[in-house]
Amino acid sequence: MNKECKNMEYVAFGKTNVMVSRIGFGGAPAGLRNYLQEYNPDLPENNNHIIAAIDAALEAGINYFDTAPGYGSGKSEELMGYALKGSRNAVFLASKAKICPPDDLRRSLEQSLQRLQTDRLDFFQLHGTSYKDQDVQQVLHEGILEQMMQFKAEGLVRFIGFTSEDSNRAVYDFIQCGQFDIMQICYNILMQHPYDPNRPFGSILEAEKAGLGIAVMRAFTSGVFQRWMAMVHPENHFDYTEALIQFVLSNPHVDVALIGMRNAEEVRKNVAICDNLSGRVDIRQMFTYY
Repeated sequence: MNKECKNMEYVAFGKTNVMVSRIGFGGAPAGLRNYLQEYNPDLPENNNHIIAAIDAALEAGINYFDTAPGYGSGKSEELMGYALKGSRNAVFLASKAKICPPDDLRRSLEQSLQRLQTDRLDFFQLHGTSYKDQDVQQVLHEGILEQMMQFKAEGLVRFIGFTSEDSNRAVYDFIQCGQFDIMQICYNILMQHPYDPNRPFGSILEAEKAGLGIAVMRAFTSGVFQRWMAMVHPENHFDYTEALIQFVLSNPHVDVALIGMRNAEEVRKNVAICDNLSGRVDIRQMFTYY
């Protein structure tokens, strides 16, 4: 990380007390074939673009890097491990594992560490979309959470957490168990289920009360907002990138917005948006109905 970077905004990440950049480098686009647009993660030129994007992120002061074995069968982890090898102690590295028996969870972590060329993760999370009741039972009562805490005790991971695309009861069960350090949740201008400032209500509020670091994904709505605008107003070619990022960063409870980036130009554009603090709004005032 460039020590001379003065513009990047940092925040204490929940009860972990580590200082993380307000935008994080999301690793899904690095490894997933045709994710959101045509893309082949096996082409050397594409790999070079990803490495250049990570270098640009480091230069700009981004210190949170998020990946998972599910992002291209380990491809994203491999690229990130290669690109970050010389900067490992200057960044906070996050990966994940699907819900599985405790022994398989350990194997998944060990394989991730190997691909990432490191001996520990800063953040290790359960990789979930929607959790069912049986998932909660497995995690909290059948050894998975216990195994994750053992990883912490062994120094293989510093902090543990979970990711979710929704805010069903399982998310609240995980928050309230008191053992997780981090929540990564889907939140953006369209998908506001984790935070209703007018009630107030939502998993983001509960996670903050519990002291969890809060990272959010899909700031760009995975293209849904853009496709909607194209349908209702085909002549509109306005670039909503800045508005979408600033909406997420304006939430006073969001620590980090994870953004997937495939080239250095995207990184520099998004960092400039993050640096523009005048673009923030008072979300609570905006959602006042009466």
